[in-house]
Amino acid sequence: MDDELATRSLGALSQLHRLKAFRALVVAGQEGLTPGVLSEQLGISPASMSFHLKELLIAGLVSQTRDGRNLIYRASFERMNELLAFLTSNCCEGRPCELENPSCHC
Repeated sequence: MDDELATRSLGALSQLHRLKAFRALVVAGQEGLTPGVLSEQLGISPASMSFHLKELLIAGLVSQTRDGRNLIYRASFERMNELLAFLTSNCCEGRPCELENPSCHC
C-alpha cells in the first residue's frame, strides 16, 4: 500500500456513516449484507446508504456481488489488513510491537 491508497481508504472511512457501514460489514464477515439490511441496522436512509457504499467500493474497502435481485456487500479484509499494516509499519522501528520494546509506543 502506498500513501495515496492509504489516504483514499482513510478518507472513505472518515465519514461517520461509512465508518459504521464498514464496521457492520466486518462483523457480518464473508456472508456480507444487503444495502437494505445495512440501512435498517444503522438507521440510515436507503439512498444515503447507497451513496456511502459506493464511496467504500471506490476506495476498495468493500466488494459487491449480485445474488439474484440483491446486491451483497462484504468488507475487503485484505484491504483492511493492508491499511493496518501500512499504519503500523513504522511502529517500534520495524520490530514487532511488545511492551518490553522501549521503542514501542503502543
